[in-house]
Amino acid sequence: MSIRILGTGSYLPPRIVTNDDLARELDTSDEWIFSHTGIHARHIAEEDDCTSIMAAKAARKAMESAGVAPEDIGLIVVATSSPDYSTFPSTACLVQAALECPSTGAYDLQAACAGFVYALDQARGWAKMNPDRKALVIGAETLSRIVDWRDRSSCILFGDGAGAVVLGNVEGDDGPAAHTVLWADGKGAGFISRDGGTRLKPQPGMFPVPTLVLQGHDVFAFAVRALAKVTNQLCEKLGTTPASLDRVFAHQANGRIIEAVARRMKLPIEKFYLNLEKTGNTSAASIPIALDEALRGGELRDGMRIVLCGFGSGLTYAGTYMQWPCL
Repeated sequence: MSIRILGTGSYLPPRIVTNDDLARELDTSDEWIFSHTGIHARHIAEEDDCTSIMAAKAARKAMESAGVAPEDIGLIVVATSSPDYSTFPSTACLVQAALECPSTGAYDLQAACAGFVYALDQARGWAKMNPDRKALVIGAETLSRIVDWRDRSSCILFGDGAGAVVLGNVEGDDGPAAHTVLWADGKGAGFISRDGGTRLKPQPGMFPVPTLVLQGHDVFAFAVRALAKVTNQLCEKLGTTPASLDRVFAHQANGRIIEAVARRMKLPIEKFYLNLEKTGNTSAASIPIALDEALRGGELRDGMRIVLCGFGSGLTYAGTYMQWPCL
């Protein structure tokens, strides 16, 4: 038996907000935003959209791709930093209801932009113990609801969307070696944060919704080190080198970060899949959206050696080495 990704799916809201659109409200320009981030546009959820709705739409596409029915799903994990409710119920339970999966465990996982890799590793462990059921792993975000649209240093980065994969066991020999590393560094917790919870002390005139706060320079330096570290570590563990990789699916946070990682690792930028020019930073959704786009576009094929790597608030960072589609 081997665990494999059986299907992928993604969803991006139809509403597109370009840099020129933002420039009408903020002191910025398309040229400035693109030169600093690699982003030209992002998708923004409609008023009646939310994280669970987008997650369910991506999940349905992944299930259709995998050829599985709702009753085949035994676990749903949703990686998100922008759940429908601030605490409970979980977004995963809302997705379970929308998909009408009759006998399924469901929970949310919060590891920010590294959340999809964390969730994938947890689901892989569950699948080993439940060989007759399938797991649904989703990254979904409605970040437009929690950014401060008055802050031009952060709101230009983020977009909304969802990506999903179905994984399960396949009869036959064990697949190629795969490995995951998970890391955290809580000393950098203040680099990316959102006020709220038990730490929030309301003050007069406070912005009505606690918004995301980003220390850009600190995040940039950390991200470059973290993504290079996990990729090198994974290759070393499996006795190979980054140069032997066919593709790297890094969290689509900022094009300049990915370019710096490529230089640090002495890899051509063409090894890195990039789609943030039209999606922006979709946090936990960015890697599964990229996987689905690459697969449907013919850029991800069976047998390709790839690394999925992400970093985010916490600070968290993580990576998975796999020979597609084997986990």
